[in-house]
Amino acid sequence: MNEESWDTPVGAQLRAAQRAELDARYGNSNHEPGSAPSADDIAVFVVARDENAVGIGCGALRLLGDGSAEIKRMYVIPFERGGGAAVAILRELERLARDRGIEVLKLETGSGQPDAVKFYEREGYSRIDSYGPYVDEPTSLCFARSL
Repeated sequence: MNEESWDTPVGAQLRAAQRAELDARYGNSNHEPGSAPSADDIAVFVVARDENAVGIGCGALRLLGDGSAEIKRMYVIPFERGGGAAVAILRELERLARDRGIEVLKLETGSGQPDAVKFYEREGYSRIDSYGPYVDEPTSLCFARSL
């Protein structure tokens, strides 16, 4: 697992693959409430790689203030799912958040992603009321975990 710059080519490829998958799941490209993450507002970006150093997954943290951060762009390519990459990415994001004094991690996923909901619940994240740009979004499901 490597912490990398948001703008690396492998990061861009992984984020594009995630976007394409979500576009297909939701049937449109308008499924992200709020502002999309960018190099300007992402504090941490990590990439998981396979034994050949090929990027297979990623995740990011956007600082929210008040000791909290939001998990963004959590993704593992489909044929690598179930092998532990997602858990490794999540644990690394949690470790890096703790290192930065973050006490709570929040995230938003959508009703069209039941696999993500199951994953986050299994990994200790609990449903919370929608926050920020997700408050009035009917498909948004928000979660949090105290570190």
